[in-house]
Formats: sequence, C-alpha cells, structure tokens
Amino acid sequence: MLGRIAVGLAVVALVGCSSIRDAYTDLPVASRDGRNPIISDKFTADPAPMVHDGRLYLYVGHDEAGEGEMFRITEWLLYSTEDLVTWRDHGPVLRPEDFSWASRDAWASEVIEKDGRFWFYTTVEHDETDHGKAIGVAVADSPAGPFQDARGSALVRNSDTPDGPHWWDDIDPTAFEDDDGTVWLYWGNTVLYAAPLAEDMISLAGEIRQVPMQHFVEGPWLFKREGLYYLAYAGIDEAEHEWEQIYYATAPSVTGPWTFGGKIMGIAENSFTIHPGIVEFKGAWYLFYHNAALSIDGVEGALGRRSVRAEPLFFNPDGSIRPVVATDSGLSLPRPE
Repeated sequence: MLGRIAVGLAVVALVGCSSIRDAYTDLPVASRDGRNPIISDKFTADPAPMVHDGRLYLYVGHDEAGEGEMFRITEWLLYSTEDLVTWRDHGPVLRPEDFSWASRDAWASEVIEKDGRFWFYTTVEHDETDHGKAIGVAVADSPAGPFQDARGSALVRNSDTPDGPHWWDDIDPTAFEDDDGTVWLYWGNTVLYAAPLAEDMISLAGEIRQVPMQHFVEGPWLFKREGLYYLAYAGIDEAEHEWEQIYYATAPSVTGPWTFGGKIMGIAENSFTIHPGIVEFKGAWYLFYHNAALSIDGVEGALGRRSVRAEPLFFNPDGSIRPVVATDSGLSLPRPE
C-alpha cells in the first residue's frame, strides 16, 4: 500500500499539472456517507485526528481481539478525507515490530507535524529488560509514512515513572506544540504525566511531572482554542458510573493550572473504554471517539473490538464545551449554525 502511494506521488511530480490530491484517488474508499461508525469493515479504536494541507488524517488502532481476549492490536491504520464524507483507506502505517525494542501492542497514539516532518508518538510494550508499557516515537516525511523508529529505544519507559501505580501507566501520549515552538507531551493511566520535548523531538527537555486531574484515567488529548488550553480525557466518576466517560479541563497555559470543565460525553455503548480526539477542520470542530456497537460479518463488537466514530463539537461563548451525544448520523448531516 505504501509503495502505491509513493508511485502515485512520483507520477504527480513528473506530470506537474496533477495535484497532490490525485495521489489519494487510487486508495480504497472506506466510507462515503459520513455516518457512524466511520469505518465499518474493520474494528478500530483510539482515534487520533490530524489536519495537514486541507486534509484530515485519522490514525487508529486495529482492534483484532478474539473471544476471550481483552485486547489484541497489532497495527496502526490510517484513513483520510478532504470532506468528512469520503474516507480513503491508507492501510497499516506502523506496527510494534517496527520498534526493535518493543515486544507487542499497538495502543493509543498521536501524530504531530513539526518542521515539515511527522512525528508518531505511540504506546507499545517494552521487552523483558524493562517490562511495562512504553512510549515510542516514529517519524516520516509524509502523513502516510513510511514511519520509522526515530531513536532506537523508548522515549519513556516504565522505569522513568517509578512512582506510578502499575506497569501500564505510561500509555496514550498526546503531543501539542505551544506558541513558542515547544512541544509538550502528556500521557498516563490513572496518573497524568507531562514533560516538554527537546528540539530533536525524540528526547525530553525537562523532568517528568505529575499533573492532578479530576476523574482522570487515560486518553489525554491537548488542544488550544482562542487563547484557552484544553485537555480532554477518559475518566471515571465512580459516584456516577464505573465505566469511562469523556471529561475536560481548561488552563491559561499548557502547564496549567487546570480547571475541571465537566463532561463532554457519557459512557460508550458496549465498551468500558472511550478515547477522545478533538480537531478543528475547515473552520469547525469535531470530536472523535469509539464505542463497541459495530458487528462485522456476525462478529459482535466488544471491549477489544471497538469502532471509531465522530460528532460535531460546539463551544459556548465562555469557551466551555457543550455536551455531545453519540449519534448514528455522525458527520453526515449539515452542521447547524
């Protein structure tokens, strides 16, 4: 699949009169109507949207768990669109074995563009020399890859957060470039961690800090809108429900102090987990998430067989986020004014 993309881009360069857009028309169509779930022929989870040059790229984990398995995610898939209706299937763009030091698991990720290169921060499991979840970073010159391990070792290992509550607390990285060019990494499970990245994008430029966050469990997602910093995340309020819901907090800077903003979305259908990805695309905002309501060829959705979805996202005049209800129509309807 990646070879076909490269050939298409080479043809564009030779012909000259073709646009980069033409390179995507040969890719398989994953969806044409914008309804939920976005992808209906594969189980997908942990959506990470990124916008580049007028196109929205959606990186997801490929859920492949069988009966009796909790999770089995062996690759990250990529889909893209220019209209939120027709989604093109780029196939797998990265696998855990692309990191020589990793042993298994393709958990949640985020891709960020910096200085013309695309940095893929993701969750894998470290080998037995430092057992536990770890954060790796891969890099490419195109949003569609091919991505390669950028440093030959884990960026964050379990031993880097020795005070963490368990061996899977270093998961779900979110990367955000601040106004001064510094890229910040937030991640964690139960404990929320944060650290600035160095200019090389493959090492930390400061100490790892713990960030207090109400109801936090996992899946942090950083973004900024109209001068206000936002952190959306999956959390649990045990007084309300034992499953994850999507909450958010706001701050005057990327380092806080963070003020709890409330709930964005309730529990996911048929799934204990939920995972936010929030992005602005062509002047409007969207929330990506997953549930496990999809069945494929008689195989029912489950905790390890989830499906990615999306809804329009709206803000109040004071910057607070309006609650979002999961729908089947998703992005297929015109946005209300």
